[in-house]
Amino acid sequence: MPPSLRALPALQVGFDPAGGDRARPAPALLAGLNALPQGLLLIDRLGRIILRTDRVTHLLGLPGEETPDRVSSRQILFALRLAPRDGRRALARQLRCTLEQRRSAAFELAIETACLEIELHPVDDGGWSVSVADVSLRRAAEAQAEERARIDPLTGLPNRLLLREHLDEALARLARSGEGCALLVIDLDRFKPVNDTLGHPVGDALLVKVAERLRSTLRATDTVARIGGDEFVILQTAVSNPGDTQALARRLVDLVGRTYMVDGHLLTIGASVGVAFAPDDGRDADRLLKNADLALYRAKLDGRGTYRFFEPEMDARMQARRQMELDMRQALARREFQLHYQPQLNLETNQLTGCEALIRWRHPERGMVSPAEFIPLAEEIGLIVPIGEWVMRQACRDAAAWPVPLSIAVNVSPAQFKSDRLVEMILSALASSGLPAPRLEVEITEGVLLQEGEKTLQTLHRLRDLGVRVSMDDFGTGYSSLSYLRSFPFDKIKIDRSFVKDLASKPDGDAIIRAIAGLGKSLGMTTVAEGVETSEQMQRIRAEGCTDVQGYLISRPVPANDLVALLTRQRSPA
Repeated sequence: MPPSLRALPALQVGFDPAGGDRARPAPALLAGLNALPQGLLLIDRLGRIILRTDRVTHLLGLPGEETPDRVSSRQILFALRLAPRDGRRALARQLRCTLEQRRSAAFELAIETACLEIELHPVDDGGWSVSVADVSLRRAAEAQAEERARIDPLTGLPNRLLLREHLDEALARLARSGEGCALLVIDLDRFKPVNDTLGHPVGDALLVKVAERLRSTLRATDTVARIGGDEFVILQTAVSNPGDTQALARRLVDLVGRTYMVDGHLLTIGASVGVAFAPDDGRDADRLLKNADLALYRAKLDGRGTYRFFEPEMDARMQARRQMELDMRQALARREFQLHYQPQLNLETNQLTGCEALIRWRHPERGMVSPAEFIPLAEEIGLIVPIGEWVMRQACRDAAAWPVPLSIAVNVSPAQFKSDRLVEMILSALASSGLPAPRLEVEITEGVLLQEGEKTLQTLHRLRDLGVRVSMDDFGTGYSSLSYLRSFPFDKIKIDRSFVKDLASKPDGDAIIRAIAGLGKSLGMTTVAEGVETSEQMQRIRAEGCTDVQGYLISRPVPANDLVALLTRQRSPA
């Protein structure tokens, strides 16, 4: 008898021949019990079996009813010997406590042929009832469901849950043996336009092909997982040479960036990759994932289609970025934003014709924060919409109070054009300020027209119908600026400051400005040269036919009160 069974004396009682004939259940009752899916076993206070169904006989491998005399506890728990040794010990401890304390208990027993669920319940007369059920099918279904919960249904790759398990195992090996690993976070570039223009079925098929390519780059010991819409992670194990990981990252960028054929469409996307090493960049999963994400963010900032390794200063920059985001969310309520205005001069009349509204942020601790620092972040996190609305309303209020009826130019970002209420917001700003619509000028860049071009053009036409003027800013820096001049009749084009700066250093600078000025004249558009800082630049721009200029030579951007004083001094007599 196994030692574990010797610890269960209460069950080590078989049939007692001296005990006389035992009462047997009526045949009809026994037939009904035999029909149950569970096996049933009743044991009296002396340990004698007084009832057992065919199902329990089959499940526990007990001898048949015709077998003489005794059926011992060794036979009753024959399945126990088929369980793993650790399982037998645990079962023995559980049974001993159950019998000593006479309390109900349930446990599972995995044997070679089945998984049994056994329940014991004490009976008032001192005996026990035991039910035995075969739960093999249920447990198999649960195991399959659990496995599916760890697999991405689209690509068949491990998901975030299974990746975390593999990562925890790799970090445990690191703690035991010093075996390093690397985490490569991959984000697909230019994937969203595929979904938006060709539909999600094509996008899903593309993700499947990307998964196949990623899988083909790995060793059997590595893991590739899909953890988000277009985000994948590779766990590279047994890393001893960072050069191996660098080679893998380079290969990933190249492989993902190759052309795909999906449902008759030739598609080209790219990949940005962030890399973190264990133990150098972290010894726990959360820190390693965080640092790989920081490296990925850096890869995106550096132009995408590349890879970057984590560096400690990345974390400091990200903390500063998060703090700026928190501060910016409160800046509107605290009235920390200000508008400065930069005048524009008409070269023919030498009179000011309008001003451009430029936002400034007076931070209580950092002082004046450059728009170049916070505007890109505001666009990324969606704050540019409420900030842009504040700029529009404030600029209209300020311009309505100017002593000279100059136009006011307000930049509108691509994110604002995505809003369905842009036109209504501008109408409201004009109405509440009393500013006539023709004095308002909406400035857009080519980036506005690149997204949802037809919808954007409809919005621009609605603004023109209201009397609001529209200008294209940074003209000449986009690859399709000329085509946009044909698609919409802009009132003004602003020549990017880079062309003005190149006048003194590049021989073709004059020719470019001359060509843009001539184009504007032929189309009936005002042309404004930005960034004019010297008298020489002013003379050359005047000679090339531009109608207006803007820059430090005319005036730096000034606060609203200073602008009013400037306009009062320069107010024309008529």
